Amino acid sequence: MSPHPPPCLLLFLLHLHLLPIHPTLSQSFIYTTFNPTNLTTNGNATITTTGILQLTNVSSHTIGHALYPHPIRFKTPHTNTTLSFSTAFVFSIVPRYRKLGGHGLAFTISPTKHFIGAQPSQYLGLVNVTTNGNSSNHLFAIEFDTVQDFEFSDINDNHVGVNINHMKSVNSTKAGFFVDGNVTKQDLCLHSGKKIQAWVDYDGENHQVDVYLSLFSNKPRKPIMSVFVDLTPVFQEFMYVGFSSSTGVLASSHYVFGWSFNMSGNASSLNVDQFPEPVLPLKKNNNTKGFVFRFGTTLFLVFCIFVIMGGVYIIKKFKIIKKTEAVESWELDLGPHSYCYRELKEGTKGFNEKLLIGFGGSGKVYKGVLPDSGVEIAVKRISRQSKQGQKEFLSEVSTIGRLRHRNLVQLLGWSRNKGELLLVYEFMANGSLDKCIYSGNKPKMILSWDQRFKVIKDVANGLLYLHEGWEQTVVHRDIKAGNVLLDSDLNGKLGDFGLAKLYEHGSNPVTTKVLKASPEELILVDWVWDKWREGCLLDVVDSRLKGEFNEGEVTMVLKVGLMCSNDEPSSRPSMRQVIRYLEREAPVPEIVGPSCYGVVMEIDQHAPALVKLKSL
Repeated sequence: MSPHPPPCLLLFLLHLHLLPIHPTLSQSFIYTTFNPTNLTTNGNATITTTGILQLTNVSSHTIGHALYPHPIRFKTPHTNTTLSFSTAFVFSIVPRYRKLGGHGLAFTISPTKHFIGAQPSQYLGLVNVTTNGNSSNHLFAIEFDTVQDFEFSDINDNHVGVNINHMKSVNSTKAGFFVDGNVTKQDLCLHSGKKIQAWVDYDGENHQVDVYLSLFSNKPRKPIMSVFVDLTPVFQEFMYVGFSSSTGVLASSHYVFGWSFNMSGNASSLNVDQFPEPVLPLKKNNNTKGFVFRFGTTLFLVFCIFVIMGGVYIIKKFKIIKKTEAVESWELDLGPHSYCYRELKEGTKGFNEKLLIGFGGSGKVYKGVLPDSGVEIAVKRISRQSKQGQKEFLSEVSTIGRLRHRNLVQLLGWSRNKGELLLVYEFMANGSLDKCIYSGNKPKMILSWDQRFKVIKDVANGLLYLHEGWEQTVVHRDIKAGNVLLDSDLNGKLGDFGLAKLYEHGSNPVTTKVLKASPEELILVDWVWDKWREGCLLDVVDSRLKGEFNEGEVTMVLKVGLMCSNDEPSSRPSMRQVIRYLEREAPVPEIVGPSCYGVVMEIDQHAPALVKLKSL
C-alpha cells in the first residue's frame, strides 16, 4: 500500500478545507418568541423575560441592534443574480410622551452585524454623518420613522421609507394600511403603542419592493408602497438581516414581538393577537375589587364622599376654566407634554438660583433633572409680572410645541400652576452661541472655524424647515447668537420662538413695522461692507482663530451674510438658496453694496432673516 494518499483524495480534502465556514443554517425561519440564541443583540437591545425583543427604552440618544446570527445568501454564486425574499414582523413603538415619537426603527439587510460608528437620532443606528450615502455601506433598510428630519426630505413624522445606503429614502409614504375591499387608505400612527404587523417583499426578477402594514393578522392585498429598485449593486453574496433602532432627545421604546423570514416564498404572517400588549408608561392603579366584596358598606360611604368631593372639584375646575378660557382653547389639542408643577420644582431644587443658566425680560431659565428618569432639562419660569412673557408662552407652545427638527430646540412640555407658567426644553449642554464667541477675552470656549461653519449650516437648515418644511410658514423674527443653542456635540439649534408668527404657505406676509437693530450691529455691518469694498474682507475674521480657517468658506459665508443683510427684502436670497450656497451646490453671485442700513425689515416667507454679522 502506498504510504501517501492519492492526489484525488488530497484535492478532495483541500476542497473541504476551502469551503466557507459560515454558511447560512437556514433560508427561512419564524419566531413567535425570542431567546438569546435567536438573535445577536448589541447597544440597548435586550430580550425581555417574556421573549419580546426591546430595541430601545426611553433613554435619550441610544441605539439598539438585533440581527439573525447567521449570514444568508442573497445572490446566486455564479450568475450574481439577486434572489427574492420576504419577511413579516410585529412591532410596537411606545413613546415616552404622547404624540412625540423618537426616533423610529428599521428592518435592515447589512453586510455586517456590527454598525461601527453609527449614530442615534435621525441616523437610526445605521450610519453616521460621514458614512451616510456611501455606496460601500451595502445597506438596505425599510424605515418606520416617527420624526420628520428635513435634511433627509422626510415627508412627515409618521412615514415608511425605502432606504439604500442613505437616510434619505428613495421613496416614502405616510403610514397606513388598506382594508380588503376598500380602496381608501386607513391612517395608522406608528407611535400609537399599538401592535403593528409589517410585510416586506422583494421580487428579484422584477426588482420590486412591496411594503404592507396592518393592525391585523392577515396580509392586505394592496401594499402601501411599491418601489422599483435593483438591489444587485447593493447586496453582497451573504448578508445579515435584522432590526436597528435609535432615540434622540425624545425617546420611545421600540419592540418586536415576532418575526418570520423566507428566501423561497412568502413569509408566514403572524397572529397579532397571540402577542402580549406593549408595556405602556406606568399609571397608578387602585385595585379595589377585593375591598368591594369584603367591605361593601364602607365602599358605599367612600363612594358618597368621593361624589361630594368630585362635585366640589368640578365646580372649582369650572371656575378655573372660565378664568383661563383663552389658554384652555389651545390646551385641549396641545402636542407637548403637560408636566406636574411639583415635578419641575423638585427637579430644579425649588428653582435654586445656583441652577440658573439664563435670564431675560420675560423670566429665568434653570437647569433641572426629571426625578423619575434622570433626564436633564431646561425650565423657563415666566415672570408673573410679565405680560409679554405670557404672550411668548402661548406663542412658544403654539409654534415650537408642534415643530420637529434636529436644528430646533425641542420643547418637551409645559406647566401651569396658579398663574405661574413654565416651559420645559431639552437641555443644551454648551449653552448659547453668544457665550462662546462674544464674551470678550473669556469666552466659554473658542470654537474652531469648522465648528462655526457647522453651526451656521445647522441654523440655516432649521430656518429652511421653518420657512418651507412645516404645514405653515414660521417667521422667527428674533434670530441672534443668544437664541442659538449648542448641544453636547456642538450641534446648533435655534430656540426662543416667543416672537414667532405663523403664515399660510403661498401668502406673502406684509411688513407691518420695522425692527431696529442695535447701533453696534449696524456699525459692524457697515464695517464689513467697508472691508468688502476695500478688497480685504478676511480682515473681519476673529483673530482668535489664528489664521486656522478655510479662506474660501469664510469668504463665501461673509458674502452670503451680506446678501442676507440687504435692506431690500427682494434682494435677499431665500433660505433654500442660502443652503445651496453653503453646501457649494451653487456659486455665490456677485454682491452689490447696500443703499442704506438705517433699519432692518421683518422677513417675508421668501427671505431668510437678518444675519447679524458679528466677527467670524
